[in-house]
Amino acid sequence: MCGICGIVNFNQEPVKTDSIHTMMQTMKHRGPDDEGSFFDDTIGLGFVRLSIIDLSPAGHQPMCSFDKRYVVVFNGEIYNYIEIKEELKNKGYKFNTNTDTEVLLNSFIEWGEDCLNHFNGMFSFIIYNQLNRSIFGARDRFGIKPFYYIINGEQFIFASEIPPLLSLYISKPTPDDQAIFDFLVFNRTDQSESTFFSEIKKLQHGHTIKISNNKVLIEKWYDLRDHVKKTDGFSDPAEYYSLFSDAIRLRLRSDVPVGVCLSGGLDSSSIVSILLQDYNKTDLSTFSAIYKEGQYGDESKFIAEYEPLLKDMHYIFPDAESLMADLTGFVKLHAEPIAGTGPYAQFKVMELASQHVVVTIDGQGADETLAGYYDFFGYYFKELFLHFRIGKLFNEVSFYLFKHRSAFGLISFLYFLLSPKLKMKARINEKGYISEEFIKKHNTKSIITSDFLCSKTLNEALLDHFEYKLEHLLKWEDRNSMWFSLEARVPFLDYRLVEKTLATSSDLIIKNGSTKYLLREAMKNIIPEKIRNRQDKIGFGTPQDEWFREGQWQILITGIINSDSFKSRDLIVPSKAINLYKQHLEGKINISKEIWKWIHLELWFREFID
Repeated sequence: MCGICGIVNFNQEPVKTDSIHTMMQTMKHRGPDDEGSFFDDTIGLGFVRLSIIDLSPAGHQPMCSFDKRYVVVFNGEIYNYIEIKEELKNKGYKFNTNTDTEVLLNSFIEWGEDCLNHFNGMFSFIIYNQLNRSIFGARDRFGIKPFYYIINGEQFIFASEIPPLLSLYISKPTPDDQAIFDFLVFNRTDQSESTFFSEIKKLQHGHTIKISNNKVLIEKWYDLRDHVKKTDGFSDPAEYYSLFSDAIRLRLRSDVPVGVCLSGGLDSSSIVSILLQDYNKTDLSTFSAIYKEGQYGDESKFIAEYEPLLKDMHYIFPDAESLMADLTGFVKLHAEPIAGTGPYAQFKVMELASQHVVVTIDGQGADETLAGYYDFFGYYFKELFLHFRIGKLFNEVSFYLFKHRSAFGLISFLYFLLSPKLKMKARINEKGYISEEFIKKHNTKSIITSDFLCSKTLNEALLDHFEYKLEHLLKWEDRNSMWFSLEARVPFLDYRLVEKTLATSSDLIIKNGSTKYLLREAMKNIIPEKIRNRQDKIGFGTPQDEWFREGQWQILITGIINSDSFKSRDLIVPSKAINLYKQHLEGKINISKEIWKWIHLELWFREFID
C-alpha cells in the first residue's frame, strides 16, 4: 500500500526532478517508510512506500525487472501473490524478493495485459517499457485503489491523490459544475471519470491506460456484468460462508499487525466472528466509534457482544467539538466534497487504529452485493411488480412493514416507477434550496436518473451500484486510512465473492423483509443472534443533526450561509438555506445531510478553488 505518481512529457522536454519529488512529498502520508524515483528523459516516476509485505529494502520502488527492461510503480496488494509466484517459478522465473510487486512485474512479463485476470487484489500501477518507451497501467476491478490524472497538450500527469496533481498546477483550477450538481441533488460523486476539478479525471475502475508515441488510450479490461452472466450464483449459505472465509484468509497475509474496524453491524461482526472461529485470532484488535447512549450512530450495545471474546478492543468518541477541531484538515485531506459526516466517523476510527496496527479489515462492499440499503427494497418490489409476482410482492411488503415500521421502502418503490425526467424533478423539488439557474444548466446532463436509478430488477440495481455508486465509498476509505498510513482491506469485494453473489437469485438476497438474507443464514451459530437478526442500518452513522444545533456550529453555519463568497457561487439560495436551517434548529425537520453539504462545499471552494 503506497502512493504512486509520474509525468510523461509529450513536448520532448526532460521531466524535472523537483516536480516528481514535490508530488511525492505531498502524499508522503501514504508511504512514510521509504521513497524512490526514476527518470528517463521525458518520463519520471515517483513512489512512497508503506511497508506491508517483505519489510526489507528489497521492496523498494520503482522496481526494475530482472532484465532491466520494465520499471513499475505499484499501489495496492495482490493477495494471491504466493500462488502466482509458485506458478511463475514452475515456468522458470526466479525471484529476488518476497514482495507481491515482483510477482506483479513478472506476471506482466509472462502474460502481458492478461496478467490482470490472474490477480485477486486491489491495485493501481504503471509499468514503463524502457525498450520502446511505452507505458501500461491499470486499476483494479472495483476501484479500491485510486488513480487520478491530467492530460493536456504537453503532459500526462498521474498520482494516487488529487493534491499532488494540484501541487504542479500553475493556473487556478476550475470546479466541475456537473459534479457539484449531482452532489447537491443526488448526494452522489464518482459515478463517472469526472472529479470536482474540471482539469482532473480519474481512471475508472476496471480500466487500463496505455501511452505510446504521445498517444493515450484508455480501455475497459473488466466488465462485471459479463462475468456475472457467466457465473453460477450461490446455491446455499454454506457455499457462501466457505468462499467468504477464504476471502478473509487471503487478506490476513501481512508482515505487520492486522486489526478490524468493528461497527457493531452485521458486516464487520461477520468478519470478526470468522477470524475467531476459523483462524483462532483471539489476539485480534478491534476499533470502534462510540457515541452517547441513545444518540443516533451509537452501536455500543452490539459491539459489547464481543467483549467476552476479545481482549484488545479500542474505542474512540467523535463529537461536535472534535469535528470542529478536525474540520479544516478533513476538508484538505479529502480534496473533494463529501455528502455526510459518516466518513468523519471512519476517519476517527482510522486515527485510533493507526496507534495499534498497520492493516485493517473492513466490511465495505457488503451493502452493494447483498442489498444492505433500504432503497433496495424499492428495487425488489419493482422487480416483483414488473414480473407480476403479486402474491410474493404482497408478502414481502407485509414482512417489510412489520420488521421495519417504515414507509421508505414503499416510497422508493413508487419513485423507481417514475420516468427519469420525473425522478429528476422529484429530487430537485425535495431539496428546495438550489438556484434555479444552476438547475437549468445541469439537470439535463446528469446520468444518474437515466443510468443509475432505472434498474428493473434487484440484481440490476446491485450491478448499477457497483458501476455508479460504490467507488465514492472506497475513495473515502482510502483517504481516511492512508492519511494515517494505514492499509484498509475489504474481503466482501473479493471478485470471486462479488461475481457469485451478484449472480445469485434475488430471493436469496432479500427474503421475508430482511436484506442480506444469504449472509444472515451463512452466519447462523457464528455471530451473536442479537447482531445477526438486527434489521436497522446505521454503518458509520453520526448524531450530526444534534451536532449542528450546538452553539459553535450555529455560528459557523450561519456565518457560511451569510458570507459573500457563499452568495457569489449562485449554487444555493442563501435565504432558503437559512430558513431551512432555522427549522432544523427548532427541531421541526432534520436536514443535517444538506447542512453538511453546504458547509463542506463552501470550505472546499475556499481551500482549493478561491
